[in-house]
Amino acid sequence: MRELIKDNQLVTIVPQDFKKTNKGRVLDVSSDGFRMELKYVPEGLIVNHICDFYSFTDNGYLYFESYIQNLENNVVTIANPVKHRFLQRRKFTRVKFLEDLVLTCGDISHKIRTLDLSAGGMKVRTSENIDIEKDYSVSIKLSEEQIVNCKYQLIRVEKGDSGLYTISGRFTQLSNIDKMTLVQFCMKKDMENLNKRGE
Repeated sequence: MRELIKDNQLVTIVPQDFKKTNKGRVLDVSSDGFRMELKYVPEGLIVNHICDFYSFTDNGYLYFESYIQNLENNVVTIANPVKHRFLQRRKFTRVKFLEDLVLTCGDISHKIRTLDLSAGGMKVRTSENIDIEKDYSVSIKLSEEQIVNCKYQLIRVEKGDSGLYTISGRFTQLSNIDKMTLVQFCMKKDMENLNKRGE
């Protein structure tokens, strides 16, 4: 763990309830894990419950799962993770995501089919000619409990031989909670895909 986490390093901790996300600085590192002092009161953080952790290091953006061994005031002790990985060089992990959604702008609506998704944006396909100058609203259903509502700004539109339009766009007016929800969703999907390929 010492080669990954160092004293005074900033680490973000994300429990099952994204709204209780916290961050803090590492106080010390041992062979069993590390201790960190949290910036905010640790609401929603439960001892022995698995959380996700993110930290920027010299080797890139570090991601791992672990659990809290001890929680005392604003100081938490984190167990060594079983495994970790460094995220892709691109800012956000992009995953395959096939869903039927609707883009809306006032009274205008367009049916689209998503192709891939990240916390920064998504690529979609549609048979409809969409005005690239407009900003659209979209609801992205990740699960029964998780729906992300945001604005979608078109960046590039390409018309294929089949007459279908392939659109790349980015999310705007995305809350921090929704961004973290998308980061978590894409990371977990990416990890699942890696595990499947490794089986």
